Amino acid sequence: MPIAPAGLRLACTAAGLLLVAATATTAGAAQPLPARTAHTAEASDPGAWSAPLSTRGRYIVDSRGDRFRLRAANWDGAQGSWTGSGSVADPANHHAGQDSHGIPLGLDRVALPQLMADFHELGINTVRLPFSNEMIHSTTPVPDAAVAANPRLRGRTPLQVFDAVVEALDGSGFAVILNNHTNTSRWCCGVDGNERWNSGQSTQAWADDWVYMARRYAGVPRVVGADLYNEVRRDVLDDPNWGMGDAHDWYAAAQAAGDRILTEADPRLLIVVEGINWTGVPVDGLPHGRPVLTPARTLSHTLVDAHKLVYSAHFYGYTGPHHSGATGIGETHDARYQDLTRDQLSAALADEAFFVEESGRHYTAPVWISEFGIGSGETNQAARTWFTAITDYFADHDTDYAYWPLVGHAGHDDWALLRYDGAGHRSGVLDADDWRGAAWRHLGQAAGRTGPVAPVPVWRMLAVDHGDAVESVRVRATGDWDPGAYKAACPDGLRLIGLSHTRGRGLCTDSGTDGLRSSTGGQTVVTDERHVPAGGDWASGYTKLQCPAGAFLAGYSVRGERVSAALCVSGRDPLAGAGRTVWFDRSDNRPADAAGGDFAQGDYKGQCAADEYAAGIAFTTRFGSRPGPDALLCRRLS
Repeated sequence: MPIAPAGLRLACTAAGLLLVAATATTAGAAQPLPARTAHTAEASDPGAWSAPLSTRGRYIVDSRGDRFRLRAANWDGAQGSWTGSGSVADPANHHAGQDSHGIPLGLDRVALPQLMADFHELGINTVRLPFSNEMIHSTTPVPDAAVAANPRLRGRTPLQVFDAVVEALDGSGFAVILNNHTNTSRWCCGVDGNERWNSGQSTQAWADDWVYMARRYAGVPRVVGADLYNEVRRDVLDDPNWGMGDAHDWYAAAQAAGDRILTEADPRLLIVVEGINWTGVPVDGLPHGRPVLTPARTLSHTLVDAHKLVYSAHFYGYTGPHHSGATGIGETHDARYQDLTRDQLSAALADEAFFVEESGRHYTAPVWISEFGIGSGETNQAARTWFTAITDYFADHDTDYAYWPLVGHAGHDDWALLRYDGAGHRSGVLDADDWRGAAWRHLGQAAGRTGPVAPVPVWRMLAVDHGDAVESVRVRATGDWDPGAYKAACPDGLRLIGLSHTRGRGLCTDSGTDGLRSSTGGQTVVTDERHVPAGGDWASGYTKLQCPAGAFLAGYSVRGERVSAALCVSGRDPLAGAGRTVWFDRSDNRPADAAGGDFAQGDYKGQCAADEYAAGIAFTTRFGSRPGPDALLCRRLS
């Protein structure tokens, strides 16, 4: 979301001052709601799309396999609006003078059915719905004035009001993506106690709240996604990171929470992982910037469902690749996005986010720009030019997007697409005098891919850098198959096709076959050479962990660098194709097309061809040699 006031908040970062959130979380969550039945869309064609959503390459598709482009906006308020200073009861101390009372904005001015109709008039099909962890646990009913235009919501807690909003959106045909925006119900995004998912709470508590929310709405058909956390960034002392394995590891936290949601709560949901929004101190001469999604090039997520990952990024004109968005103290001489030419902006967008949409990579996924926006009263020509340029880019690239924000109070928040005065009269981007209208209409009406999206091969990385990476639900159900070792297993439907020589990285795919595993066959943990047939020494002088006849490699385990075991599962069809040895102990040995991309950057790697499966791992323990994988036994699928 826009940072306000940017200069003050990031000045605190530069000065090393810590703002402590003053609002405490109330203990005890409300009970989960009973499952709901499907609603008939009131203001849109219910046949236009069918939940749940999943992914095929760079596209999101509905349950029929048709493209579903997220044309979205952010209905904020439930994440909190208090700025952290002065009385929380004084609207002057809330963002833009708007006290949201911890619920979506506008319910004091407009009835829900009218809001739904207005949202449809905008042309959106999806609503990103932010919330705070504090909202989940609050037991204090909202003031009657906060829901004046919706009197049936009087006496309800913020979470119960949130329930009603979700039901209204679902009933009106909108896709809903839940977004954990803040920990405390307080406007973000500076040094405000909401910098990370575990600022002021444990990672366990954060993930528990996500499981609770996903279960709560599991019966609501059009709740289609879980956007895990908003704008992960630095606090005064510590940066978030992507893959270091410590308490600030956003990569690991998102991986674990996403898997928990899919296995413990609602397997239908898309899991939205936003990149890192800020690291470093915004002072000239010190390292700082926006990593965004760039770390995914070398370390990408693999969930238990290989078709549920969506990556997300935010772009605002007043920020930049290395500009925090601050003015005054905390401002640097780095370029803002609005300072870039169209070509420079396109290059920055591609480098920081849209590379993820490249086909045939371990990181390939849809990219959702879940926040961008600008004020209707903006007079800076550079900012206006940026808005036109970035909406043109989104239109040309068939981008999934979500504008910030959707609803605001007239005379207060001119960024909102729709603004309502105290009597419920509407103004905003649909008015002829709103300069943003042309760009908004161009974006919404731009041609894009529609209809069926053909399945494409999936490539996914396995990383045991700091722990297990068992992404198969069927394998998880069998328990700990190699106690004390770091274990990895491909998601169900994928097979292991590549390994690295040193760090224990793996590559999974379904290329060339639609699910290779038998529906009834079991698994075998191989720790010796008992399955190597007589006369079948495919790696002379090396220890060979070979799958039994008719089985293929779905996983592996390591102890340090040393291979510990091979995990083999039975194939659904006869697997007895011709075999060959792929060595990679002294250099890369991968197919010429490099399908899947560099899944272990800086390491030697071996990879079977797309029409092969891996049936064995060879390694050595002789003195002076590294004990990592040295060779793969690759066999033809047929």
